[in-house]
Amino acid sequence: MADEALILIECQGDVAWLRLNIPERLNPLAQPLQVAMREQLAKKTFKPCGSQDHESRGWVPPFDGGELVHAIGFNWLVCMQVEAKLLPPAVINKEADKRAAEIEEQQGFKLGRKVMKGVRKQVTTELLPRAFTRIRKTFAWLNVQAGWLVVDAASERKAEDVLELLRHSLDTFPLALLRTERSPMSAMADWLAGEAPEGFTINQDFALQSIAEDRARATFKGHDLEAAHVAEHLEAGHLPIKLAMTFDDRLSFVLTDRGALKRIDFLDVIRDQVAADEHEDAKALFDAEFALMTGELLRLLPAIVAAMGGELARTPDLIDNAKEQA
Repeated sequence: MADEALILIECQGDVAWLRLNIPERLNPLAQPLQVAMREQLAKKTFKPCGSQDHESRGWVPPFDGGELVHAIGFNWLVCMQVEAKLLPPAVINKEADKRAAEIEEQQGFKLGRKVMKGVRKQVTTELLPRAFTRIRKTFAWLNVQAGWLVVDAASERKAEDVLELLRHSLDTFPLALLRTERSPMSAMADWLAGEAPEGFTINQDFALQSIAEDRARATFKGHDLEAAHVAEHLEAGHLPIKLAMTFDDRLSFVLTDRGALKRIDFLDVIRDQVAADEHEDAKALFDAEFALMTGELLRLLPAIVAAMGGELARTPDLIDNAKEQA
């Protein structure tokens, strides 16, 4: 039975990548699709928190002063901005307890749970407008020709936040989970025991976990992969959960048993390419970096899928408009 893997990438955070189920025949219509997407995202543009809002989220231009969909050919970049009020429960409880003590002293009896709940609500209402705010941006890259969706996020939950806003913003958004013939764990075990897949080299950092009930882990850094005890660990049922690798001597990453590619680092050969070109302004530099890095990811993604036995036939999982789900 084939293993199913949802691939994640970490690049200054985590990036979830999924398949866009866009038929080949739509590729020539990329420009109309881009315009339609801009129009639909415009309905959910970011607006700052109101006085009583705990959080606000919406779309902003990926490059300041630009369009909501920043496009270079078939590569589109969008950005979700979230503003959250910082009002810790401890602050609310401290002020609520203070007010409750004053009320109890005046009335001569302890406040009940329902009244105390009302005091906390009143305190929250008064403190929210004065609370500090924190803003974070999450970027998503779509390639409508190759059919990739990549979300740069610090966690799976934050990646799902972007997908949720997309489904609220777009009429339909066809996605399919990426499914591979082999699981990352079984593939990594074979690579450690034998050879790295074509185009990849295995670095000297990895982690193993026992399949026994105790799930014991062992982490190795700068370790000789050919050492006898590495093979002994594998034979004893310790399977890899992390493996540092390099692709085509151009970028390095750590592959995990969940299919996550963490700590992606574009090596000097790529950075030198950007630095070697002259750029007229900040936008030209932004475009150059975006084009170069997406170009490298477009080479990496199919290569790592092929290394895990290839992709299984896609089963579309249409993410419908939130109104239809309500």
